[in-house]
Amino acid sequence: MTLAPSSTRHNVLCAMALALIAIPTPECVAADYRFDGSISRPVLENYLARAITMQDLLTGRGNLDDNIRMLKNIGAKFAGRTVFVWGGESRLPARLDAARRSAPKIHAADPEMILQAAVFEIVSRDVESIAVPRWAFEALGQTPEERHFRYEAMLYPGGRGHDHWGRGESIPDISQPETKLWFYYLAASYIDAGCEAIHFGQAEIMDGNDPDGRHWWDVLQRVRQHAKDHARRHFVLCDAHVPSGGKRHEERLLFDFHAFPLRIIDVPEKPQEGVLKVGALDSIYGRSSGGIAPSGWRCEHLPYLVELDNWGVSDRPGQGGLGWWVWGYDEISWFAHQDKAYRDQWLRYAWDWVRTHDPAGFLEMPGARGLAAPVSGREWYRANTPSPATQDGFGQEEAIKAIWAADR
Repeated sequence: MTLAPSSTRHNVLCAMALALIAIPTPECVAADYRFDGSISRPVLENYLARAITMQDLLTGRGNLDDNIRMLKNIGAKFAGRTVFVWGGESRLPARLDAARRSAPKIHAADPEMILQAAVFEIVSRDVESIAVPRWAFEALGQTPEERHFRYEAMLYPGGRGHDHWGRGESIPDISQPETKLWFYYLAASYIDAGCEAIHFGQAEIMDGNDPDGRHWWDVLQRVRQHAKDHARRHFVLCDAHVPSGGKRHEERLLFDFHAFPLRIIDVPEKPQEGVLKVGALDSIYGRSSGGIAPSGWRCEHLPYLVELDNWGVSDRPGQGGLGWWVWGYDEISWFAHQDKAYRDQWLRYAWDWVRTHDPAGFLEMPGARGLAAPVSGREWYRANTPSPATQDGFGQEEAIKAIWAADR
């Protein structure tokens, strides 16, 4: 074989090098957010990597236009807890109406955005103000009749969880047909309003009569069928808080991804500072169960979100050593009580810590959430940059944007 002259070979090599430079590196390729009818693990993780809690985004709290602007600015793709009821079920029709008006505005700005609703571990007597629609009876194979939902029929027999949240506010039992009917109605209504994800709260305190996950599987499969027929992309992502690490029905995982609080631990020698630790309390790090995901793929550990959760304030706010409390506060209230520089720094720390210690885990950024312990009169945490549109913003918008921009 005759070799080309050295000058020619040099020119060819240079041309090849320039061509290689022009090929996009993995960091330059846009993340894939496409799904229809099911979701692959890579696409699911792309969404979880851009998840942010946006409590009541769809129901009129806060400035919708400014929230949409913020979500676009930071590159969010999954907005958590955008519509729900915590008891007070008579508010549901108005909240659904608001969601139906708001969701199209968000999807016009970003058609890829997933909006998450929530079905929580509470039912109150107020549920009896809601009529059961014919389509809900039919979807669960029950004979339609003209009646309202029945509070007592959703509760554990024998008194377990009765009045747990307050008088007339109880933990429902997922094995009860009335609970299934109510949960299906809620989830289907949220899907019809434009939501493509449902958080099912503390699912494991509702399964006392469901040791093998059969009843949860039944409800979730009916919800998924409704999504296949009615959702924007014929699919709904279902998750729940899982202190056990996650539940299965036979080999099938119940949920598409798991979720849990961060479980932040006090640093005694550094007042008000908090850190994350594997094995702290009931934290999920390294414990997310594996199996066959609802979309059909297998995993050793199902991907999960960890969030700055809310549950109240202790009788000793600001004091450490109180177990579940972070310096006497729930997680989001503790976070909101820190100064801006520490909040920005802590989000970077938490993002890096979770990704380093468990590749299945992703930090759900705090975007909007109610505060049990107000800060300077502000009863709501908002990550928005303060402006005339969102005067009560805490200002983490640009920090979140920078963390995500650096993430590959």
